Amino acid sequence: MSVLVLTLLVYGIGLVCTAIGSRLSGRCTTWCCALCGLPMWVVGGTVAPFCLALPQLMLAFLAAGLSITSLAVGTALAGAVANLGLALAVCLLNPHHHVTVDRNEFCRKCLLLLAACGVLAIFVRDGTLSYTGTGLLMFLFVVFVMTSIVYQHHYIYGEGTSLATTADQADAAEIAARTAGATYGYTAHTMAFPVMSVANALKNLGGVLVGLALLALGSQALVYSTASLASMTGTIQALWAATLISFGFCLPLLADALDHPFGSVWKRFSVRCRYYPPSTLPMQLLNSAILNLTLALPISSLMYRRRLPFGSQFRHYDLPVCALMALVLLLPPLLRRRLYRWQGAVCLALYLVYVAAAWFVPLSGA
Repeated sequence: MSVLVLTLLVYGIGLVCTAIGSRLSGRCTTWCCALCGLPMWVVGGTVAPFCLALPQLMLAFLAAGLSITSLAVGTALAGAVANLGLALAVCLLNPHHHVTVDRNEFCRKCLLLLAACGVLAIFVRDGTLSYTGTGLLMFLFVVFVMTSIVYQHHYIYGEGTSLATTADQADAAEIAARTAGATYGYTAHTMAFPVMSVANALKNLGGVLVGLALLALGSQALVYSTASLASMTGTIQALWAATLISFGFCLPLLADALDHPFGSVWKRFSVRCRYYPPSTLPMQLLNSAILNLTLALPISSLMYRRRLPFGSQFRHYDLPVCALMALVLLLPPLLRRRLYRWQGAVCLALYLVYVAAAWFVPLSGA
């Protein structure tokens, strides 16, 4: 019993370190980019989505380096499912806010996610991710970066914005009018960057290093605690990746989606370390899910230095659920040119079914 308590304590410490480290390193990285003079449409298209997916990327990187491939693959796939089925679903279901996204960009990103799921479905049929599949995923990552940068460039100058929202027609017209007269820019009314100085540069560079150190320490603690829990309980590691790991990584995002109900201390810290405008959270969650598939999995494959094992549970649970969620999110804005709250309910139901299946009907070989 004492070993179990100690393992859960290590798990909790790991979650806290990854949450703090990812936010701190993300915020200071955007500051460093601003201090270096990079355009914010480049930062918004690359750094912000990358930092949001940083916990999954770091854990998958460490797990693959230690040859714990089930945890590496499970973290990437379950992280994508949790981002869509839990955090994004809560955003859509939140009655106090209307989710508003750029329709064209949202549809493009959903199609990219479906393409990544298709690549995985085709190139893991023998139980391992082939080198061709790894290369195609990396190609989709390059496409993701290029489309994100182009979109941010258009957005920063207010070019060709087409909105899709959960609001009704009257509210949607008001939102469109307000958006048309808004000050465009990634930092408009959301973020204030420090002035250029040696002190600010050193402080933010130190923040990046401290944040990455905390993130690496937390990820190592999570790898240890998850492997220990699987060993003590005689269960597969994919089960813990689908539950404790993915849910734990989603808690800070849920706090953002629900306006920080989890405590004033975290609220003050997360607001101070915010590196993306709050209104872009739904799109950032979709971006993070894409990066989990197109970056975390290729990184894991390269770190493992062999064909990455892809267990039965990932092929039969994670991939189909992720693809179904992408379809649920894609079709209404593509066909009806708007978002609906029922999409969040469907994604949340799919997530709960997925967790129940992973918990009560685990598949061998994962």
